[in-house]
Amino acid sequence: MYLHAIIIGKEARKPLHYVKSVQAVAGRGLEGDRYFYGRGTFNKPQLSQSVREVSILPYDSLSQCNERVDAKLDFLDLRRNLVIGNFDYEAVKEREFNIGSATFRIVRTCPPCRYLSRLLGQDMMDGLKYIGGYRATIIRSGRLTVGDNLVVL
Repeated sequence: MYLHAIIIGKEARKPLHYVKSVQAVAGRGLEGDRYFYGRGTFNKPQLSQSVREVSILPYDSLSQCNERVDAKLDFLDLRRNLVIGNFDYEAVKEREFNIGSATFRIVRTCPPCRYLSRLLGQDMMDGLKYIGGYRATIIRSGRLTVGDNLVVL
């Protein structure tokens, strides 16, 4: 498993962009991202911040989604932070893992939402059903760079 892409954006409802490297900060998220600053669409007081620190998308989810909705969406359109190549959920389930010098743990799935459907004008509820990715908390701060391996601890 490896880090294929890093995606961040400073403001909710604004276009996201790719970066080659980013600092992951425990208790906050990815430096430079909207959720790091508490400005994400789903930053709500009733939600634990750790639920919104980082979102992870398996690389294969994009092609599956495009096939389902007959579109040519980009990883940016799916609004997840980290795209992981050769992702194996069973290998990381209930375990900590490193990407670069940061340590993570998956805390829940990241199901598709109506917000993404409205934003893209596509039925993302169906497009990402069961393949929408995961939310992770940052256990130990560190730097991530595209190409880093994901190492299960």
